[in-house]
This record gives sequence, structure tokens and C-alpha cells, in this order.
Amino acid sequence: MSKTLHIKNMVCPRCITAVDEVLKEMNIPSEKIELGQVFLKDEVSESIRKEFGEKLNELGFELLSDATTQLISEIKTAIIQQIHHDSEPLNVNFSDFLSQRLNYDYSYLSRLFSGVEGITINRFIVLQKIEKVKELLFYNEMTAAEIAHQLNYNSVAYLSNVFKKETGMTLSQFKELRDPKRRGIADV
Repeated sequence: MSKTLHIKNMVCPRCITAVDEVLKEMNIPSEKIELGQVFLKDEVSESIRKEFGEKLNELGFELLSDATTQLISEIKTAIIQQIHHDSEPLNVNFSDFLSQRLNYDYSYLSRLFSGVEGITINRFIVLQKIEKVKELLFYNEMTAAEIAHQLNYNSVAYLSNVFKKETGMTLSQFKELRDPKRRGIADV
């Protein structure tokens, strides 16, 4: 039994808080909680693990047990963390970032992800970036040039082309919407 638990659908700091509350409610001591992972101080019995999983399911999370599912979750979590929560742009390409972070060859991660998810890692990254662009445009927090830089697009023109291809709208058209159709980052 591992002291590290992998949890699907943790995508924001509020998710960490919700999982922490369940751990405290069940008196399960943890060392650290991150997006997608809980590091326990001690191993827990299978019955406690099952009860913890049931409580997580009630909140919309899923306790993962299969190694492949855990690795897919780690890939998604690393991408979501980088795109939606890290303030500094990535200074290496995503393939190197994922290989270094997860200690696997990227070609293996790519084949595994595509086989399980039905889309490529690159496609998942594009979809996440588009959701981040929508968020930044909606809240008018950055200029198009700043968004392009933040998300590692070579130019505003390239960002605009990708955005139009994915959404059917220009950046300006999207900005003018009052109620943009955004998907949750876990639903991509």
C-alpha cells in the first residue's frame, strides 16, 4: 500500500482544500496535498482507503488505483498546473517538461496518453491553452500580446489563428461576448 494517493479531477486550489477537509474529517494525517496527489504520513488500511474514495466521489473526485490511470492523471495535472496556475511561462517545450517532471520518455507518455484518452498530449495542451486564453480575455487581465507571451505563442497572429481555428471566433469577437461558452478545465 502506497503512502501517495492519486486523485482525479483536482484542478484548482479549492480542490486541494476540499480534499484536505475530507482527510481531516477522517483523521488521516497528510504531509502534503498537491493537485492530483496526497502524500500521507502513514499508510492506511484498505477499508479506510475505500471510505476515503467514497467521500471523494461525493465531491466529484476519483481516487485512482491503476498505475496507468495514475500516470495519465499526472500528465493532465502537470499540464493544467503549468498552463492555469504557474505565473511564469514555460522555458522548455512541453515534451521535455513532461519527461523531466514524470521521469518517463516522452514517446512512451505520448503513446500511453493517446491510447487512453483518444487525443494527443499536444491536442490536450492546445485545448487547455484555449480555455486559459478565454479566461484571460473574459476578465480583461492581459493584452493579446501578453497572453501570447504567457502561453508561449510566437506571436499574437499565431495565437489568433489557433484561437479562431478552435473557437470559430477571433480574439476580439470572443472578448465582446457577454457569456462565453467555457468548459471546465477538467472537462477538456
